[in-house]
Amino acid sequence: METFLSILVGVGLSAACGFRVFVPMLIVSAAAWMGWLPLAADFQWLGTLPALIAFAVATVVEVAAYYVPWVDNALDALAGPVATVAGTVLMASVLGDMTPHLKWTLAIIAGGGTAATVQSFTTVARAGSSVVSLGFLNPLFATVELIGATGLAVLVIALPMAGLLVAGGVIWLLVRFVRRCRRPASSSSPA
Repeated sequence: METFLSILVGVGLSAACGFRVFVPMLIVSAAAWMGWLPLAADFQWLGTLPALIAFAVATVVEVAAYYVPWVDNALDALAGPVATVAGTVLMASVLGDMTPHLKWTLAIIAGGGTAATVQSFTTVARAGSSVVSLGFLNPLFATVELIGATGLAVLVIALPMAGLLVAGGVIWLLVRFVRRCRRPASSSSPA
């Protein structure tokens, strides 16, 4: 049961990395530093004060940059691979006693894959927002992403099952939003 809950926490944290890379890293670091979240032996460094400070600074810079129109779109291009790595690291960090082969397979496929999927959908949604509103709605979009990353990371640490349900719901909503944005463009093409 403990392994199952660890997997749920890891997937939820990885999904949060798809919204913001450093917000979930900061939350995990703070939770581990305060003793609320046990980390795998190889990842104890995430719960140290230097890591907490580094993630706090990176979070402030990342959050501020996403409020600058068009810079946010450029960051999305960079955030894809970085979110995948962050999701992989966070997934591996919460997986306790298991063989390295299984741990890294789960971390790469479930953690990195989840982060990459969420990041891909948010990138497409932000691009659609930029086109439709000429970037004026992007700060609102950035706020929603920030709330999503923060809320999901905290929820999944506190209540893993609820966090996974919320993550699934968010991914479903993103898929619907992206499909809606693409429909008008595809229906206007000649037959």
